[in-house]
Amino acid sequence: MNTLSLSFIIPVYNRPDEVNELLESFVNLDGEFDYEIIIVEDGSNITSKEVVDSYSEVLNISYYFKANSGPGDSRNFGMKKAKGNYFIILDSDCLLPNQYLKTVFNNLNTNYADCFGGPDAAHKSFTSLQKAINFVMTSFITTGGIRGGKASDKKFQPRSFNMGISKEAFEASKGFGVIHPGEDPDLSIRLNKLGFTTKLYNDAFVYHKRRISWSKFYTQVHKFGLVRPILNHWHPSTNRLVFWLPTLFCLLFIASIIFAILGYKLFILLFGLYFLTAFLLALITTKSFIVAIQSILAICVQFFGYGYGFLKSTVAIKVFNKEPEKQFPKLFFKHVE
Repeated sequence: MNTLSLSFIIPVYNRPDEVNELLESFVNLDGEFDYEIIIVEDGSNITSKEVVDSYSEVLNISYYFKANSGPGDSRNFGMKKAKGNYFIILDSDCLLPNQYLKTVFNNLNTNYADCFGGPDAAHKSFTSLQKAINFVMTSFITTGGIRGGKASDKKFQPRSFNMGISKEAFEASKGFGVIHPGEDPDLSIRLNKLGFTTKLYNDAFVYHKRRISWSKFYTQVHKFGLVRPILNHWHPSTNRLVFWLPTLFCLLFIASIIFAILGYKLFILLFGLYFLTAFLLALITTKSFIVAIQSILAICVQFFGYGYGFLKSTVAIKVFNKEPEKQFPKLFFKHVE
C-alpha cells in the first residue's frame, strides 16, 4: 500500500468543552507523525470554533460548519474534505491515550485493514456512572466484550467512536448511511460485501466519556435495540440468534419473579448468581464498590432497554411488514449537501 497519510474526522454537536479536552489529548500524543484533524460542526447552536482556533498553532486542524444532518453524514462530509488517504473517526466525547497514534501506525503497518475498530476504556477521571456504563458496554459478561470477534476476524464491525477507514473503502462504499444509531455496523457490513477487510485492533483504545445519565443511557440502548432488526432486514445474512438474548433475558427474568411468587425459587436464584458474578467482576475491574453496585443497575437498564426495543422493532418489521423509515422516523437523518 502507499505511505499512510492520516486524517482525523470528528463530528461535533454543541460540545465545545469536549472538543477542548479531545484536542488537548492530541497535543500530548507520543511520537512525531504528520496528520490533520478535521472538526465538522453539525449545525450546532454552541459552536467549537473558538476552541479549534486556539489550537491552530500547535495542531494541523481545519474547521467546517454545516447544516445539521447527523453524525454519519457529517463524517462523510469531513472525509470528502480530508487530504489523507486513511481516515480515523472519533466521537467528540473521547480522549486519546498518549500512545494511541503510535499504536494505530504500528497496527496498520503490520496488520493492515481497510477498516479497523478499537475498544474503549474508562479514564480514572470519569464519574462512577460513566465507569459503570463503560463496564456493562464492554464486559464479556454483558456484551461479549468488544461486540465482535478476535483481531483476526475479517467480519468484525467497528464502532464509529474509534474507527479507521481507508479512502479507497470510503469512496467505494460512499460512507455512512443516514440511520443513527446503527450507521457504523451498516457500513461495516457493506464494506465486507464489497470485499474490504475489517479488523479489531485490541490495543488501539480510547477513553470514551459517554456523556450520559440513566435516562439517556436507556434511550441509547433502546435505540440500539430498535436498530438491530432494521440492519437484519437490510442485511439478512447477518441475522443471529444471539441478538435475541437481551429480550429473552428480560422475559425469563419476569417469568422467574412470577415463579418465585408461586414458590419456585430456582430460576430467580440463577439470576441472582448472574448478578453476583457481574458485581464481583465489576468490583475487581473498577476497584470501586459504588461502581459495582451501579453496574448491576446498568445491566438491567441495558438489557431491558435493548430487549424491549429489539422486540418492538422485530414485531413491526417482521409481523406487520412496516417500513423502518416510516415506523421509526427518529432513527433517520436526511443528507445535506
